[in-house]
Amino acid sequence: MSVLNKPCFIETTFVNFFNANELLNMKYFLLSLIIHFFSLSLMADVRLPKIFGDNMVLQRNKPIPVWGWAAPGEKITILFNNQVRKTIAGKYGKWKIELNEAPAGGPYQLLVTGKNKVVLNNILVGEVWICAGQSNMEMNVSSSQNAEEEIRNADYPQIRHIKVPNITSGIPLDDLTSGEWKIGSPATVGSFTAVGYFFARKIHKELKVPVGIINSSWGGSMIETWISRDTLEKNDDFKNVFRQISLNEIEALNEKQFQSIRQEIEAAQGSLTPASPEDWKNISFDHSNWKKMVLPVNFDQSGFAIFDGTIWFRKEIVLDRTAASKPAIINLSTIDDLDETYINGRLVGNSKAYNIIRQYSVPAGILKEGINVVAIRVTDNNSNGGFFGKPSDLNLACINQIIPLAGDWYYKIEALKKNPVNPNSYPSLLFNSMINPLVPFAIKGVLWYQGETNAERAYQYRTAFPLLIKNWRNSFRQGDFPFYFVQLASYRAGDGNSTNGSSWAELREAQTETLSMANTGMAVTLDIGETNDIHPKNKQDVGARLAAIALSQLYNNNVAYIGPVYQSMKIEGSKAIVSFSYIDSGFLVKDKYNYIKGFEIAGTDKKFYFARAFIENGKVVVHSDSVLLPVAVRYGWADDMPEANLYNKQGFPTLPFRTDKWQGITENSKYSAVN
Repeated sequence: MSVLNKPCFIETTFVNFFNANELLNMKYFLLSLIIHFFSLSLMADVRLPKIFGDNMVLQRNKPIPVWGWAAPGEKITILFNNQVRKTIAGKYGKWKIELNEAPAGGPYQLLVTGKNKVVLNNILVGEVWICAGQSNMEMNVSSSQNAEEEIRNADYPQIRHIKVPNITSGIPLDDLTSGEWKIGSPATVGSFTAVGYFFARKIHKELKVPVGIINSSWGGSMIETWISRDTLEKNDDFKNVFRQISLNEIEALNEKQFQSIRQEIEAAQGSLTPASPEDWKNISFDHSNWKKMVLPVNFDQSGFAIFDGTIWFRKEIVLDRTAASKPAIINLSTIDDLDETYINGRLVGNSKAYNIIRQYSVPAGILKEGINVVAIRVTDNNSNGGFFGKPSDLNLACINQIIPLAGDWYYKIEALKKNPVNPNSYPSLLFNSMINPLVPFAIKGVLWYQGETNAERAYQYRTAFPLLIKNWRNSFRQGDFPFYFVQLASYRAGDGNSTNGSSWAELREAQTETLSMANTGMAVTLDIGETNDIHPKNKQDVGARLAAIALSQLYNNNVAYIGPVYQSMKIEGSKAIVSFSYIDSGFLVKDKYNYIKGFEIAGTDKKFYFARAFIENGKVVVHSDSVLLPVAVRYGWADDMPEANLYNKQGFPTLPFRTDKWQGITENSKYSAVN
């Protein structure tokens, strides 16, 4: 008789001796025993964590930890590159072996033997980098500039990439739920992290060694979710935000938040529609009771910061006979994430990626003289959502005129999407699920691109960011490994500047201060952001600037890697004389008239004025006719500052800075977890 039939036998034989509840309990007990014995049989098989796999890259010139699970007391043997190592699984089935360091090379095979065998093939030894952060690190090659060309030319079999699955956990996990190392080729590279890939490509070309990229990133994630619980609890800024929490509680919080948003929406507009309302696209539909929203807009800045779902927008436009009689083009810039665009009830276009510029042809016969209705159904799947363009980017281009579409639109929410647990619901959720399972995999260092979600608490980032770096270094126990990061790019987040305060400038300042930590480096990207897109597509320069840091600081290639850095200031009459380090062979001004832009100057009244600036004797002289007795200078101090144009002759931009210590707008903003 099989084990699976035994519960039925017991139920039949002893039915007269047990009441229904006791019988049910016995069935559960027996089922638990079966599951337990089945689990033990699984544990008897030698198993490696999922970060290990075919095509992976192991770190060169450093001891290589290999670990996994087996039956308690099981003898384990590892063969790799002429090395043989043996160990015995502990009483809980965990085992670990450390291989000797190896030079770059391969391909190799890794053989792990216990009661069974695990064979991994096509393994290389080279440089391994963790690429972590939020959406600008998660953004893949297929979404970057010149994507088609980059993918077509991606013949780099020695660059390997693995994406860590995006899941959350209330407790530290010891393994990933899945993972697959992919070889760099036109068939695969489109899904690689763009920043990581362009960094790896530069390192590979310069060093001629394999490069492995571990992509552990999640769009919209804040820094606190990437830091371990024990680290946060030991810090005065964060120790009071923690309490013991289970995954069930996190899911309950997620459900509570979802229902709260739903109730708020329904109170404002009535019940949500379960399916797409067919008549909302039609010209005859009456939308006069809908609310209004000004487009273009980032939903996060319009009271929809935690909204994911589907919204309809409608707008009436009036055309004359000539305009209505010919084909036209409707321009909507980019929409995050998906859209269906209708004119007078007819579908004229749809797109399924947040970074695609919406430009749809309107065939003759759709437009009519008089009132026309444009209806757009937008689906925001997660993180940021909305219309990311300048007002002038939204228009209907007709034969004889251009009809502006920016401004008031009527809107109504069709559906609210319930996503998995938001990683920002509670601290440490992503450290538990997306970093802890990687420990103690041997790595060279970390590339980090994050901060947009923390901008409103920029001052506290001065504490949180160094805390994360220390936390990860302590966790991996591989010394103060390199930790290179990307400073926030220009973006019109909240139109912040020196007059009304800039949270993004303050976040950049916090990032700059983190350079005081050992073995850190920062890629400045103020000049390659996009005013109306929080996800700038130029990830090639980001990767190249990070690679320059590594090549100079780590690989001793003696290349320039940073732009001018503020050093000191002295006042001479109405002028401020600013000194810089890292000007190398001199300053470069990227302006055809050689005008330096981006500087401001203020007196004791703390009121800043845009200033004239010129280079004299290797220093920058700053002054304004509006400030007779200057006390402070700022450069690049705004959310969006693409006009800042001072570089060194090696082509690296000046770091944004301020000479004053006046209180900013984020000093009193503190982190608090969802309750």
